[in-house]
Amino acid sequence: MRRTLFAFALVAALCRPAAADDKVLFQLDWIQTGEHGAYFAGAAKGFWKAQGIDISLARGYGSGDTINKVAAGAAPFGVADVGGVLAARARQDIPVKAISAIYTHSPHSLFVLKSSGITAFKGLEGKKIAITAGNSHRLYFPEVARRAGTDPEKIAWVTTDASAMAAMMISRRVDAAPFYSIHHYYTNKAAQAAGEEIIVLPFVETGFAIYAASIITTDDVIRKNPDLVRRFLLGLQQSLVFARDNRAEACRLHVAKNPEVAQDDCEGSQRAVMGFVFTDHATATGLGRFAPERLATTWRVVAESQQLDPAAFDPAKAVDTSMLPASVP
Repeated sequence: MRRTLFAFALVAALCRPAAADDKVLFQLDWIQTGEHGAYFAGAAKGFWKAQGIDISLARGYGSGDTINKVAAGAAPFGVADVGGVLAARARQDIPVKAISAIYTHSPHSLFVLKSSGITAFKGLEGKKIAITAGNSHRLYFPEVARRAGTDPEKIAWVTTDASAMAAMMISRRVDAAPFYSIHHYYTNKAAQAAGEEIIVLPFVETGFAIYAASIITTDDVIRKNPDLVRRFLLGLQQSLVFARDNRAEACRLHVAKNPEVAQDDCEGSQRAVMGFVFTDHATATGLGRFAPERLATTWRVVAESQQLDPAAFDPAKAVDTSMLPASVP
């Protein structure tokens, strides 16, 4: 009798349909440039699928917008500048945390035309700079300007869509536009087609050594579904490692999904991206992990930029890397 019941239970278990994959929307922070090639390649290679995740990716409109969407539950995971996360947590206690570092130092920069005559952050008063709503460059710029001896209150900010910023600069409707330095390759190609050349002014030249892009989720997701977070992060790291080791193939997969991106543009961006992800700092701390000292420096810079008291908030409250893989896949 027991054998019969056991056999029946076994057959029933085998006949039961497999659990459906978790459907997950991954909210990006920008338009789908080669910067995001690792994520699209990882989805195409099935790294998240192997973790029981049916993933889709949505274009972004700046870190601030991504933080708001993740906080509102529109997407469980997103890419956003950790400075924006810290500021949102300190100012309004928005229940979002960074669960993995991506860029271990900041690629924030200002793009200007060589013909503009602008060669430094000093003397930008009265200039027009394009910006997207919630863009992390805007968060940091006051501190960068002050370090350079420029009055940040005398800058004219022109809010526009991410896809329009480069065109506005190249056509001289604005004097400058903020981009991660990793976008120089393809943006400069567009400028050269118009007979111009783009010069990069990195924020780091003013002493900026802070964390930048990170992966975010909400307190609620961490509390209610830590297993999903672990599986998502494992798929993420596998995607990053694959893109590092297979740049051309990763970009072919990215371009197949985003045909508006040229293969060489993607590879140029990917080459630069990996220089911010796989660094000596990441080797020392562990891929995706935050070193307390650099996190504290990042928060201090964010706080000073926003006229906040650095001592009034502990940046560790906005970070939780406990669900990262123990080692790089």
